Amino acid sequence: MKIKIGVFFGGKSVEHEISIITMSQAISSLNPDKYEIVPIYISKSGVMYTGEDLLDLYSFKDMDVLLKRCYKVCVVNDGKSVKVMRCPAPLIGKRVLNTIDVAFPIVHGTNVEDGTMAGFLNLLDIPYIGPDILASSIGMDKILMKKVLKESGLPVVDYVAFYSMEYMKDEEKIQKEIKEKLRFPLIVKPGNLGSSVGIRKAKNENELIEAIDFAMEFSDRVIVENAVENLKEINCSVIGNIAESETSVCEEPFFSDEILSYADKYMGGSKIKGTNGIKGGAKVNIGTKTGGKGMAASDKKLPADISNEKRDEIQKLTKETFKVLGCSGVARVDFLMDTKTDKVYVNEINTIPGALSYYLWEATGKSFEQELDELVDIALKRYREREKLTFSYDQNILSMQGSKTGTKGIKGLKMPKN
Repeated sequence: MKIKIGVFFGGKSVEHEISIITMSQAISSLNPDKYEIVPIYISKSGVMYTGEDLLDLYSFKDMDVLLKRCYKVCVVNDGKSVKVMRCPAPLIGKRVLNTIDVAFPIVHGTNVEDGTMAGFLNLLDIPYIGPDILASSIGMDKILMKKVLKESGLPVVDYVAFYSMEYMKDEEKIQKEIKEKLRFPLIVKPGNLGSSVGIRKAKNENELIEAIDFAMEFSDRVIVENAVENLKEINCSVIGNIAESETSVCEEPFFSDEILSYADKYMGGSKIKGTNGIKGGAKVNIGTKTGGKGMAASDKKLPADISNEKRDEIQKLTKETFKVLGCSGVARVDFLMDTKTDKVYVNEINTIPGALSYYLWEATGKSFEQELDELVDIALKRYREREKLTFSYDQNILSMQGSKTGTKGIKGLKMPKN
């Protein structure tokens, strides 16, 4: 029998459309002989839909027409299986539209990738691909992630973090702290947002103030970091779990300004400059390979133009970052490299990377279909391991109510009378 994979995508996130693109890329490479795809689209208002039309990327050009062709659904565990059910229940016709065996959350950004989706799938008690709640939430939170990495001895740039409410209460105090602990130029980011949204570079105090105000439009927490001068960005993907993982080749993304922007990532020229296997650095268009662009479409050098020693260092740090944060599935770790000092810093991890980093794995020798098969296997293995753990007791202490010991409560304390 085929494995029914519930592909969740969309969500109330600034990366909503990128999630749709990644979904389109993935489903085209899932082996139809092994898997049956059950699409579950989460609208920007949080409503879930299913329907065959959701598998066509181009149908999303007219959202009103598309959703009229789909069913509003809820996903529930009825004790026997995880069902996709029409909501509200129809007066005529079947309510249960399908069942799913494995969940595949192809989501990016806040309200989904930040642990929200993982928590929902945990409640459904279903195997799912990707990071668990803790890894998702830490990986999405730039501030907490840097604290964990720094505590674990991994290299990160110096930073100052604060809540927006703190800043509005005493701007001068926080600006003073930034100038005392850091040095211009600075990078200012929202504390828990991905895809380069809300990020600006500040070369002086006036630009710093503007950048902080801009970042606070997207998040209630802000992180300010030392900018790495003589910058070269390097990315590396990793697949596996905390016990066993492997890394891809490294890439060097190109960007139009001093920061890799949202447009650079998702609206690039679909070109790769190769240093191995592509004579003369020829440019190759890969953006339309699977019906959408996404991260695979950004301009990059693949493999990255770095020494073998530096590549090995970055691949080692990629695995360590993945393990320290307790990740599972496929991730991409982004690095900042100072070409003058040759020092490398972990910038961030993308726990559900755009395009699922398939282009990095294809360059490593692993097809997208093979990558997806591995992700399903990793999810099933984790679920089997999780089933061995104890999460509840068979004994119901509430059934002891009225007995001599049961009326005292769990800690044996009597409630005072009024």
